[in-house]
Amino acid sequence: MQSTAVILSGPKDIALRDVGLIAPQAADVVVKVEFSGISTGTEKLFWSGTMPPFPGMGYPLVPGYEAAGEVVEAGSDSGLRVGDTVFVPGANCYQPDDTGPVRGLFGAASQYLVTAGARTARLDSGWGAQGALLALAATARHAIAGFQSDLPDLIVGHGVLGRLLARLTVAAGAKPPTVWETNPARRTGAMGYEVIDPESDTRRDYRAIYDASGAPDLLNTLIGRIAKGGELVLAGFYTAPLSFAFPPAFMKEARIRIAAEWAADDLVAARELIASGALSLDGLITHQRPASAAPAAYETAFSDADCLKMILNWSGHA
Repeated sequence: MQSTAVILSGPKDIALRDVGLIAPQAADVVVKVEFSGISTGTEKLFWSGTMPPFPGMGYPLVPGYEAAGEVVEAGSDSGLRVGDTVFVPGANCYQPDDTGPVRGLFGAASQYLVTAGARTARLDSGWGAQGALLALAATARHAIAGFQSDLPDLIVGHGVLGRLLARLTVAAGAKPPTVWETNPARRTGAMGYEVIDPESDTRRDYRAIYDASGAPDLLNTLIGRIAKGGELVLAGFYTAPLSFAFPPAFMKEARIRIAAEWAADDLVAARELIASGALSLDGLITHQRPASAAPAAYETAFSDADCLKMILNWSGHA
């Protein structure tokens, strides 16, 4: 079985290419992808060549961990049926070719995917392109539902993850958080909370600060803004070593927590919140391009500050 996939052969070396897929087994499904998302976190690091060493990484690879599409083949033990709409969090389903292995460390940016049915999440067919956002919603939910966690009263960064964190906080019935954003163009789109320039904020008693910016040089600033015993949650992905001055953190008795990737229960919980209307995904997708324009789409996703989320549309790909 063949599929067209986005292949990242090296830093900024991206193209569409035909690849072979492994044969599906009884527990597997074959998904025809309609939409796949481009991550400005991990995928940007692979694209720029700045991803730290990571198990299973290497080039060439199929990027992406956000795909939504239709089941076109369903194994007898997959738990799904042909015609089901599902979210797929990536797939390692690619056959080696003449150049060697094609890595599927993430592997979602492909016209067809083969994966275990148990790894997918069933969606209503009306989700459309927003179905590709389920992993981001689950990531935000995981950060908020972590061990002994407080809901944020300050969120740093008004990208997609920051917006989802803020929307989940409001949906939980908590006091609306303050959101910091240095880019004036990204201060729009708030839903029931305020987005401000951090330079205008003099508050220094935040109980829980969630950093969704991924900026490695903010720790001292943020520690200075928490209340005594407050928590700093690192919800971004940081490529540079992190450090902070000990005395201010000591005086604050600061707690620092790292929010890792989502787990299966986060995916289920996020899906239910969205389906019930408690969590909105509206306004998060700002750009959409046909899969045939993937190289330009990746460039836009990583270089255009106005691009919150880029979606590749595979529906018209022959």
